[in-house]
Amino acid sequence: MSVIPGAWRRTAAGAGLLAPDGTVAPTIFAEMSAAAARTGAINLGQGFPDEDGPAEVLEAARSAIAHGVNQYPPGRGIPDLLAAISEHQQRFYGLEVDPGSEIVVTAGATEALTATLLALIDGPDDEVVVFEPYYDSYAAAVALAGARLRTVPLRAPDFQPDLDALADAVTDRTRIILVNDPHNPTGTVFDRSVLEEVVRLAERHDAIIVTDEVYEHLSFHAPHTPIVTLPGAASRTLTISSAGKTFSTTGWKIGWVHGPAELITAVLTVKQYLTYVNGSPFQPAVAVGLRLGDDYFAGASAALAHKHEILGDGLRAAGFSVFAPQGGYFTVADATALGGTDAADFCRALPERAGVVAIPLTAFVSTGNRAEYAGLVRFAACKRVEVLEEAAARLAAGF
Repeated sequence: MSVIPGAWRRTAAGAGLLAPDGTVAPTIFAEMSAAAARTGAINLGQGFPDEDGPAEVLEAARSAIAHGVNQYPPGRGIPDLLAAISEHQQRFYGLEVDPGSEIVVTAGATEALTATLLALIDGPDDEVVVFEPYYDSYAAAVALAGARLRTVPLRAPDFQPDLDALADAVTDRTRIILVNDPHNPTGTVFDRSVLEEVVRLAERHDAIIVTDEVYEHLSFHAPHTPIVTLPGAASRTLTISSAGKTFSTTGWKIGWVHGPAELITAVLTVKQYLTYVNGSPFQPAVAVGLRLGDDYFAGASAALAHKHEILGDGLRAAGFSVFAPQGGYFTVADATALGGTDAADFCRALPERAGVVAIPLTAFVSTGNRAEYAGLVRFAACKRVEVLEEAAARLAAGF
């Protein structure tokens, strides 16, 4: 007999969290990582770096542990990190954010997103609009919050949404418009016209804008533009980011959300019953990171753009069609010409065939919308240069 209550079983099943037999459904990420371990393939599936972040940030964490910063921090986050986040938003975007009432530190961006949805969804008639493909936790969090997911497709080659389709998706039932920019998994950076349309529609339908901006410092061709900086956005926008991608510390799980004080209070109310608090010694270290010089942030973006070039050249040499990313960790390629008309099957065979692991883009798409993404594959570029060069050589040899 199942120990999962019926309501939660139905919710989890709807979110894709349970297999048809009621057991926990393994993700494609777990499956592909296991394949990498079994075959010795290079894992370009999951988006985590294989080298450490800046030395001064790591040393700050060691120092914090050595000096006793090992117990519960304040619920909103340690004051110095709250101040550093506020300073960061002013420094890069000209935003005035009150560190005492408009920021909450979270266990990564994923908790920030989940706490936000749980806090702000009112009931089963609420809808959350997302761009598809989407980061896989979005659908699960929306389902757990009891809302409905509505999707707006991003299509190759530029992965920009059709504005008419966006306008059709946003209605008076829309509670939240969720914007991930720069975008995972496609690597696109949304045109300003897209951001302006999101704000216009949110105002028209009295919706809240929630942004996932974890790749904000990894935009390759132009500085990142937070949607909250657009006219009319600030009063209805919650901005989410984290330290993991910017400082190559994905395992620390230090994120944050900022926005209007009343909305942040609602998020904090939920967060305190999720992780309560998190990451005491890592919080002062992230404060150090956010205060690094401009050369660090520019260098991180340039270094990742170079890695994408290495990966993209290797994929093209192997016969893939490549969609060069504008930002973020990932490159999307079309495997159709290589027989990859079913990207999931293609990725399952790839470790044995070429000694490389990747993820099918259909892992980020609703079940009914997978056909047009069937040949597309996502590769992670956030690895050491020599690893990417070896992956490129293996791919060329495998095809």
